Amino acid sequence: MKILKHILSPIWKLWFVLWFIIIFLMLYPAFYIALRSKNFNFVYTLKRFWGKSSAYISFLFPVIKYQSKKYKLPQPCVFVANHTSYLDIIFSPFYINHTAVYMGKYELLKIPLFKSFFKYLDIPVNRKSFTDAHKAFTDCAKKLDQGLSVVIYPEGTISENGKLRPFKNGAFKLAIEKQVPIVPAVNLNNWWFLQNGGFFKSNGRFGIPDIYVGDPIETKGMTNENINQLKEKVFNFTQQQLQNYYGK
Repeated sequence: MKILKHILSPIWKLWFVLWFIIIFLMLYPAFYIALRSKNFNFVYTLKRFWGKSSAYISFLFPVIKYQSKKYKLPQPCVFVANHTSYLDIIFSPFYINHTAVYMGKYELLKIPLFKSFFKYLDIPVNRKSFTDAHKAFTDCAKKLDQGLSVVIYPEGTISENGKLRPFKNGAFKLAIEKQVPIVPAVNLNNWWFLQNGGFFKSNGRFGIPDIYVGDPIETKGMTNENINQLKEKVFNFTQQQLQNYYGK
């Protein structure tokens, strides 16, 4: 069984990556024009199509569940989610239905596929540099002022086994300073389907990923003294959903 898994998993990953790139190349002229004309709503519409098409053609069918009921997302807001897989980003447009920008690691600028997005819309962050990190969050604040929501993964890195890591303060400080809601999302099992790690050792398969979206958390009236409280609230919510899902 393990031998079969080691054979099929890389084949599926190659299929997924191939179609991810093919669809991007098909959309590239439209991305090019929209990014340079700063038509960010259209850019995000293209991103949604890109993500959904890549998922469906790879036989990935995410199921989105809500804490209470499906609601109209506040705009702008700060989306925070645990980071378990590159699929977390690809699946986020399944529940984020308005234009949002992403904070991503600085190294993504080296990948031609993503460079244009970080040059014109999304925000790279070099967490090893305090100055660069501060600038990144300043840029996020400007995006919120423009009415654009921001997506941040507060762990700062991808967990290889889905285990939750400590959250950093940035996303919560940003939401409080701009007095915009926090919307927590929990990627319950994306790492089962595309795991970070060695190409031939890590998971890769089709299936039905599960994502849980919490109710918006208002920050109006909060100050910097509430950062840790807000961070702990979102962390505990995320941890509880993971525990509920895995029965631990």
